[in-house]
Amino acid sequence: MLKILIADKVSPKIVSSLEKMGTEVTINPDLTAEALPSAIGDADVLIVRSKKVTAATLNAAKSLELVIRAGAGVNTIDLKQASALGIAVANCPGKNTDAVAELAIGLLIAADRRIVDASVDLRSGRWRKKEYGKAAGLKGRTLGIIGLGSIGKAVAKRAHGLEMKVVGWSRSLTPQLAEELGIGFCKTIQELAACSDAVSVHLAVSPETNNFLGADFFAKMKKGAILINTSRGEIVDTAALKDAMAQKKLRVGLDVFAKEPAGGEADFDQKELAAATSCTPHIGASTEQAEEAIAEETIRIVQSLMKTGKAPNTVNIRAAATTDITLLVRHYNRVGVLASVLDLLKIENINVEEMENIIFSGNAAAVACLKIDHAPSKAVVEKISANESVIQVSVK
Repeated sequence: MLKILIADKVSPKIVSSLEKMGTEVTINPDLTAEALPSAIGDADVLIVRSKKVTAATLNAAKSLELVIRAGAGVNTIDLKQASALGIAVANCPGKNTDAVAELAIGLLIAADRRIVDASVDLRSGRWRKKEYGKAAGLKGRTLGIIGLGSIGKAVAKRAHGLEMKVVGWSRSLTPQLAEELGIGFCKTIQELAACSDAVSVHLAVSPETNNFLGADFFAKMKKGAILINTSRGEIVDTAALKDAMAQKKLRVGLDVFAKEPAGGEADFDQKELAAATSCTPHIGASTEQAEEAIAEETIRIVQSLMKTGKAPNTVNIRAAATTDITLLVRHYNRVGVLASVLDLLKIENINVEEMENIIFSGNAAAVACLKIDHAPSKAVVEKISANESVIQVSVK
């Protein structure tokens, strides 16, 4: 029986569906990242949302084969250690696209109209219509989108609905693709900053994108422009942002913060930044629609693992073999044929990087395709061919 540990609060649909599938489900959403290593035990599958999955947790696991991030980003999971231990990490990409895009547009409008500040003043008993009646408006203004994945594209679509002009930058964006999306093409983020009245950030966090938006970027932004970040706090250099807010009077909408709390309830120590922005506590993906879509995808991943042994959406599988050497073995469909082939390859210290065995109709014959790190000697090929169960051997 597959044992599953759910270490975050998730949709009840996930729990009920997994139990109906015959799995053993343990739910402990209050586990901290520090307590997770001692709780992982003999779980085969770990399901998390925002919980950090450290090397200590992965090392402590006795039989863990899959970690599912019930969401898109996997920056809270130690992918390097998971890969070293042969543990698959899967996510649910695209399932929160609409939710994040909606919040990005909401923060954009809130920053332009200063909705948060106006609401705070009203709650404090202050009527300041004169102060808050000074919005530039969004129609006809230019929104620059950094990162044109599914969320960035969804934001562009909604911005067009507001009759905004849209320009974009991403590493994969070309002038042709930009034209297809109905947006302007920017060669650099600095070019985008210079021509945009507002900027919305939609990049995944990585070593390359850490502090990606720094002083050089903010120096190019227009005075009084708007910055929206619903991706990850680490992408923006917080110190440089604060300086730009003071010097260029930027209006800012943030759903994410560098070094933000991981749990659902915690103290927040960035009150100064929050006080100067329209902000939310990393709730971009948190709608009922997104939660249900993520639940369905999480269930699908587990179902696939149970039926095929493979998890869809695995993010830490090598994209392709590093070798172009292929050993093809056409053979009779008998027990032990491939074992004998692998034994002979072992003698010459040949490593198999990828292997697929396809059985023909009738079950009499099959062909094995092995990607190997170096070519076998003529002698080994001859020994493989000498097996009475082998029909033909070739090296491509």
